[in-house]
Amino acid sequence: MSTSAPALAERYGKKRPSRRGPVVALALVLALVGGGWLVWTAWFHGSPAVSSQLLRWEVVDDTTVRITFDVALDGDEVATCRARALAADHEAVGDMVLQVPTDAGGADGGQITTEFRTISQATSVELVGCTTASQNRPR
Repeated sequence: MSTSAPALAERYGKKRPSRRGPVVALALVLALVGGGWLVWTAWFHGSPAVSSQLLRWEVVDDTTVRITFDVALDGDEVATCRARALAADHEAVGDMVLQVPTDAGGADGGQITTEFRTISQATSVELVGCTTASQNRPR
């Protein structure tokens, strides 16, 4: 029995054109877009306009807490910082919102110590973080 190319083509159909080129091109474009987004996200979130860190806190009396925290500002933006005092049952008993003054260590921020009132004795203090006009997520 002899087989010829036309008989095989009639029996099994002709070879379909390859889709490998467009698929590889699409995968390359998606990888470039995804990689660019990943680099931008890492840079944007890795260099915030303001960051803060709780250094120490103490309970002054049943209705007062003293807090010391460090603020690092990038540029000349005004930062708004927020702290929360918590009771033994983790209920918020005090809240403090403070705008960082421009003379707090110069344009780069600095160390800030302040007191705020509570409605009952606090057992811990949490620095929620600081925000600016261009950074609405507390850090």
